[in-house]
Amino acid sequence: METIKIGILGAGRIASVLADTMVKMPKVELVGVASRSFDKAQEFASRFSVKKAFGSYEELVKDPEIQLIYIATPHSEHCRNAKLCLENGKHVLCEKSFAANASQAEEMIALAKEKRLFITEAMWVRYMPMAETIKKVINSGIIGEPMTLTANLCYLISDKPRLVQPELAGGALLDVGVYTLNFASLIFGDEVTDIKSSVVKTNTGVDAQNSITLTYPGGKMAILNSSIRVISDRQGIVYGTRGYMVVENINNFESIKVYNTERKVIETYERPQQISGYEYQIEASAEAIEKSLTECPQMPHKTTLNIMNVMDELRRQWGIRYPFEV
Repeated sequence: METIKIGILGAGRIASVLADTMVKMPKVELVGVASRSFDKAQEFASRFSVKKAFGSYEELVKDPEIQLIYIATPHSEHCRNAKLCLENGKHVLCEKSFAANASQAEEMIALAKEKRLFITEAMWVRYMPMAETIKKVINSGIIGEPMTLTANLCYLISDKPRLVQPELAGGALLDVGVYTLNFASLIFGDEVTDIKSSVVKTNTGVDAQNSITLTYPGGKMAILNSSIRVISDRQGIVYGTRGYMVVENINNFESIKVYNTERKVIETYERPQQISGYEYQIEASAEAIEKSLTECPQMPHKTTLNIMNVMDELRRQWGIRYPFEV
């Protein structure tokens, strides 16, 4: 694989984690970073030895050296930022949630296809080796037919202004709930036949915590919980007809334990050594671009759109609409 040259759009916390990962990766060159504040971009570039700092996103996307741009801005900005990149001939790795709603996601994907450019959602867990291990365990039949799963992801993060601002598409769902939905999708696929849910809102009107029950063909069910107000064990558990499987940390798969009908551990899998876990989505993006693909097989556009549509329906049930939505 040839060296891929990457730019980062946005210079916040998640951008820092990605930059720290990229500088430790072979065949990856971090060429530029852009922020709306040149001083912030310059400080970021200095911290991670990035060659170029830009005080506007427009300057970044016009740099001829950059091939792929990682978008690390709030959810509300993803669509606008992705379209700016695509219109200027850049491939895109866009932070989750991919967009604020399904309509925006469709626009982004349609433009990438029109321009024959690559775009994918940076749902990092879908690219990890452990995601394949989870599928192999399920497909082996060791726990029988999986019929029920539970997943939760809750953090004490309600003090972060971005997460409670409707104008930035804040709330638990798009920030952490999307991981529970992806875990369910990984196990049961994307053909959801029924959606039930409950919500508790912040005083700003976004979801502080939620509980979701999805039903799938054959009577399979996923019960999912997310919150920005409490701490949780982050587990995903898949219950089958011959046993069950416990996945530690659905936000960065750590281990898998398989139990039999006597509730005894019969198999254990540990996460392989990694830089941060974010390297896999970068490697997958570089490989897809080299093959002239417009999407990643690990996170197909169809799956991104299906999950965006589920989140739209959940917000419809909760009466949550972002100010910028028509």
